[in-house]
Amino acid sequence: MIVDIVTIFPQMFEGPMSVSIIGLARERGLLEVRTHDLRDWTHDRHRTTDDTPYGGGPGMVMKPEPLFEALDAVQRLEDDPGFVVFLTPSGRPFDQRLARDLSSKERLVLVPGRYEGFDERALSLADLELSIGDYVLTGGELPAMVVTDAVARLLPGVLGDDESSTEESFSEGLLEYPQYTRPARFRDMDVPEVLRSGDHARIAAWRREQAVRRTARRRPELLASASLTAEERNVADDEISRAASDAQEGPTND
Repeated sequence: MIVDIVTIFPQMFEGPMSVSIIGLARERGLLEVRTHDLRDWTHDRHRTTDDTPYGGGPGMVMKPEPLFEALDAVQRLEDDPGFVVFLTPSGRPFDQRLARDLSSKERLVLVPGRYEGFDERALSLADLELSIGDYVLTGGELPAMVVTDAVARLLPGVLGDDESSTEESFSEGLLEYPQYTRPARFRDMDVPEVLRSGDHARIAAWRREQAVRRTARRRPELLASASLTAEERNVADDEISRAASDAQEGPTND
């Protein structure tokens, strides 16, 4: 996969995109990440990418001219113009399902927002407007890194064990089950016996139940799209009731 990022701060990506799994994927040729300085497509000596908003109001708005010229040039770098994603707080919420959809693309072109956002005309260039959450950051560069990381780890061969990307939170509409490693006992806390039993059927059943319980307690809204048996629905309902009862009694660490 090729990921092109058009930004006024290309230097922000140098470290995060060069280490850990993303760095290894790039070294192995599974992922190519290229940054492009939006200021290279400005035509004034100050390399201006923003201006005051029509109609008044605080802040600045990203100008359309550099964005149109930059996208035109960047998309022409490859035969495949890529799938263009603008990072903006008003975009579609990013989730694991969308990450999987994007991982099927051969090329992504990410455009982080800045200031008060994009001139609306520039958004006509987007195949998708995307938000990573209901909060405001100083710019879209961090969201662009989040999207790149979430998508890249789903590419074949990027993770050492490709099953790691399927047995994790959100992959089946549920949060991931609890995980443990050695030692078996630590500060009077024991690893559940079932995980030490060697009985893979029991382990799988335990993990599934724990995933349902954890999701019901922490993110019950996810259950609406999860595929559950009637028994699992009952388990989830019981856990939601317990969570509501615990909330009335006071905070819990679960």
